[in-house]
Amino acid sequence: MKRSEHAVLTTHTGSLPRSEALLGLLAEREGGPEQRAAFDQAAAGAVADAVDRQAALGLGVVSDGEQSKPSYATYVKDRLSGFDGTTQSRDGLPSDVADFPSFTAARNSDSVERPTCTGPIAWRDWDAVGRDIENLRAAVEHADVQEAFMTAASPGVITRFLSNEYYPTHEAYLYALADVMKDEYEAIAAAGFIVQVDCPDLASGRNTVFASLTPEEFRGVVAQHLDALDHALADIPPERIRMHLCWGNREGPHHKDVPLAEIIDLVLLARPQGISFPAANPRHEHEWKVWESVKLPEGKVLIPGVIDTTTNFIEHPELVAQRIERYTGVVGRENVIAGTDCGLSTFAGGSRVNGDIAWAKLGALVEGAAIASARA
Repeated sequence: MKRSEHAVLTTHTGSLPRSEALLGLLAEREGGPEQRAAFDQAAAGAVADAVDRQAALGLGVVSDGEQSKPSYATYVKDRLSGFDGTTQSRDGLPSDVADFPSFTAARNSDSVERPTCTGPIAWRDWDAVGRDIENLRAAVEHADVQEAFMTAASPGVITRFLSNEYYPTHEAYLYALADVMKDEYEAIAAAGFIVQVDCPDLASGRNTVFASLTPEEFRGVVAQHLDALDHALADIPPERIRMHLCWGNREGPHHKDVPLAEIIDLVLLARPQGISFPAANPRHEHEWKVWESVKLPEGKVLIPGVIDTTTNFIEHPELVAQRIERYTGVVGRENVIAGTDCGLSTFAGGSRVNGDIAWAKLGALVEGAAIASARA
């Protein structure tokens, strides 16, 4: 993973706006060979466009925008066997939202199918991973960017969204996923890209599937999920990996979010070099102060979100610069890459940020990083 030397590097969390045409093809892609071929062709073009647009803005570390995926986690249901159970959501309302009945559930729902695991997990469409890799490789070949990354669901976040009705325990399910997803992580790294493992379960799980646990019990879950993740990443050098943790990319009260300080010691023990996390939204922006008392281990890199991905406000570049400077001031510029709180189109067709505004927000990120770099 490249580090900031003379200027603060910029990146984002993965998902980017998808066109209406691509969304339509995404919904129809399982209709037969012709629909599948049309979707694959459109996805390749969408990745090329997304990379070109990122490069034109001046983003340093780019991705494929998750153009081929219905969401960052549930895409695995289309690629792995075992997920044939009845579609269901086991979460109900997040515990923070449940405290405010007048805050409509519809504002916090997604329409992505979430089937249950009812059989052994194995690859059934490994070629989909190869297509994603080749699309990104072709797109960045002539792009003026520093580096490229590709996202992949962590074992823990898959258990969070796709519930288990087959394996005897949560642990057995978790490690079965780790053994299979290991192949995807290693393929991305072997292609020369940074692997970003998405791990919202490490924080958002506290408000949802693990809301009934005590703080110490939840820390035990975090440790277990990180152990499974490290198992899956064991053969990839840490500098080729970054991870994203999150409290949920949604507007809402968030007053029951687990504080970063309560889990960060466990996160820092994990294998990935880079740690991406929300740092711009009103509930967590203050947590930059955590790093005044928590020592960043040698070699680790922080990727704080300096753009809020739940609002259509376009951040002023000066505000972005100030957010960046808080982090560079406590851990050093070389240890900071400026990012976004979460994805800008987490669920295909379900983004709360307008597509054109999303790109404008990324432009503000680049401008703000330039201001912070000039003042350093």
